Amino acid sequence: MPLLILFGFIAGAATAVSPCVLPVLPVALSAGSTGGRKRPLGIITGLTVSFTFATVALVYVIDALGLPDEIIRDFAIAVLIFFGITLMVPSLSAWIEGRISRMVGSFGPRTNGEGFWSGTAIGASLGLVYAPCAGPILAGVITVSASQSFTAGRLLVALSYGLGSAMVLYLLMLGGRKAIDPLKKKVPQIQAAMGAVMILFGIGMFANLDLKFQNAIASDLPAFLVNPTKGLESSSEAQDALAKVRNSGTEQGAKLAAKVSAADESKNPESDLPVIAKAPDFTDNQQWFNTPGDKPLTLAGLKGRVVLVDFWTYTCINCIRTQPYLKAWDEKYRKKGLTIVGVHTPEFPFERDAGNVSDAISRAGIKYPVAQDNDYGTWDAYGNQYWPAEYLIDSRGRIRHTHFGEGGYDETEQSIRELLAEAGHNPGKGMSGAKGEQPSAGVTTPESYLGAGRADRFVNGFIQPGLHDYGGTPNLVPDSLGYSGKWRIGYDKAVADGGALDLNFNAKKVYLVLSSPGHPRQVKVELDGKPIPANMAGSDVKDGSVEVTNQRLYSLAALPNVSRHVMKLDFDPGVQGYAFTFG
Repeated sequence: MPLLILFGFIAGAATAVSPCVLPVLPVALSAGSTGGRKRPLGIITGLTVSFTFATVALVYVIDALGLPDEIIRDFAIAVLIFFGITLMVPSLSAWIEGRISRMVGSFGPRTNGEGFWSGTAIGASLGLVYAPCAGPILAGVITVSASQSFTAGRLLVALSYGLGSAMVLYLLMLGGRKAIDPLKKKVPQIQAAMGAVMILFGIGMFANLDLKFQNAIASDLPAFLVNPTKGLESSSEAQDALAKVRNSGTEQGAKLAAKVSAADESKNPESDLPVIAKAPDFTDNQQWFNTPGDKPLTLAGLKGRVVLVDFWTYTCINCIRTQPYLKAWDEKYRKKGLTIVGVHTPEFPFERDAGNVSDAISRAGIKYPVAQDNDYGTWDAYGNQYWPAEYLIDSRGRIRHTHFGEGGYDETEQSIRELLAEAGHNPGKGMSGAKGEQPSAGVTTPESYLGAGRADRFVNGFIQPGLHDYGGTPNLVPDSLGYSGKWRIGYDKAVADGGALDLNFNAKKVYLVLSSPGHPRQVKVELDGKPIPANMAGSDVKDGSVEVTNQRLYSLAALPNVSRHVMKLDFDPGVQGYAFTFG
C-alpha cells in the first residue's frame, strides 16, 4: 500500500499538467491570482478534500441511489459560475467571505479577510470537476472500494492523488500572483476579468466544450502528453500493488491460500485427499438464503457432514456454468450427508443488493444455502482470489480438496463421495451424471470491462471517467473494442447517452452484463454489419435486439463454433454496461 500511495502522489502531480486538467487550469489561476494572500492555499485545500470525497464516497453513493453521474459535475459548474459572479462584484465577494469566515471561525483560525474560506469553496467545486481526471491507479482502487468494504489505505491513495495534483496547481497559482503583482493598482479590474473567465469557462463546461476540447487534442497529441502517467500506472510494480488491494485478505487467509497452493502443486503421496488446513468459518455475512428462517450456518453446526463451499457471483458466466453440477450434487448427496454452501461475493456494486441476489438464486433454481458476503469477510478468511472456487471440507472441519475455475467436475464429485464414505455416510451407487455447458475449446477474446477502472484494449485510447463524445465508428483490430457517440463513463460501468459500442471478438458465445434503471430499454445487436440472425443470436436476443431490465448477464451471441466477428451494439440512452465475457 505505501508504494501505491507514492505512485498515486506522482500520478496526481503528472495529471495536473495533462490535457485533462487544461479546462480547469484557467479557472484555478483566475481564482488564485486575486483576493487575499491565503486564497491559493484555500483553493488547494478545498480541491484536495473534494477530489478525495468525490472519487471515494460519491462514486458509491450515486451508484446506490441511481443518480446520474453528471450531477457532481453540474453542481460544481454552478458553484464556479456563482463565484465568478462574486469576483465581478467586489462588495458581494467581501460579504460572502465575511459570512463564511464567521460561520467556520469557531472551528479554526480567523482569516482576517485573506480569502482562505472563499478559496476553499472554489477549490471544492474544482475538485468535483477535476475528479474525472483520475488515472488507472485511482480508478482501480475506486472500483474495488465500490464493491468491497472501504479501508483507510484506499482513502490514503485517493488523498495522495489529490495532494499531488494540488501541489502542482498551487505552484502555478503562486506564479500567477507574482505575474500580476506589478498591476496591483488595477486589482478591481483584474478581479472582474478573472470572474468573467470563470463564468465563461463554467458556461463552456456546461455545454461540454471542455470535453470536446480534450477529445480533439487527445487524438493529435503524442501519447506521453495525453497520458503522462501511463508508463508508471501500467508498470508491474503498480499493477502488483493494485492486485494486493483487490485481494487484501486476512493474514489467516493468506496462510491458508499458501497451504492450498502447496497442496495443489504436490499431492500427498499417501492419499488423493490430503488434509490441507482447518477450514475458516463463515465470516461477516450480511444475509442467508435457503436456510431455515434464513438463519446463518456455522461449520460447528455442520459437524459430521461434508461441506462444499462455492464462491460465486451471479453475473459471472464461469459461475453460471458450474451451477448444473452443484445442483445435481445437492440433489443426489444432500440426504447422504453433503451440504453445499454458496458464498456470494460481489464483483460489481449492484451485486451487493440482497434483492438482486435473491432474484438470481430463484432464476438459477438454486436450493442449497447461500451466504451474502458483501464485505468479503468469508472470501478474505479463505484467502480466495477466484470466481468460481470450490473448497471441500470433511466431517471434522478440515479442507481436503479445492478447485478453482470451471472443470474438474468428476474429480470433485469423486472427492465428495470419498469424504462421505470416510464420515460413515453411504454415497450410493454411481455418479450423479450431471451435465452442463462447457467453455469453448481454443483461445477466445479475454474478458473486457467497460468502466474506466479496468478498461483495456479500447481503440479510443485511454478511457477516462466523465461524459465523452467519441465521434464515429472506430477502426478495430482483433480483440479490441471501440466507443462511438456519447457515453458517460464511470469507474465500473459505461452509460449510453446516444452511443454505440463495437467489438472485434473471437469466440463462440458473447455475454454482457447490462442494466436499465427505472424502465426497460433496448440494445440492437448487429453481427458483421447486419442484424444478428436468429440462429446465431444469444438467448436474450429477440428480433435482433435485447430488452434490458434488471442488472444481470445477458446472452448476445451463440455461434456454431469459435470464430472471429465484429459485433455492433446500439444502445438506448440510459442503458448501463459493465463487462463482456466470452465462451
